[in-house]
Amino acid sequence: MVYVFGFIGLLAGFAAGQVFIYYQLRGRSREDLLNDRSLRWTYGVFNWIIAAVGVYCFVFMYNQYFIHYFR
Repeated sequence: MVYVFGFIGLLAGFAAGQVFIYYQLRGRSREDLLNDRSLRWTYGVFNWIIAAVGVYCFVFMYNQYFIHYFR
């Protein structure tokens, strides 16, 4: 069951990262997004870091609150 919580955390963290990136990059032009390589590296890695934090939070939540219900 911990894998299910981890997978849900990955999806939730990835979605939260995408929303954050959307708000950070909405004022940029299409050419700027396509040509600036530093944006790809910075925001690409940032999104996966947020996804990993989501996994950590959901697994922590499972271990603290739900482990007794799913044994």
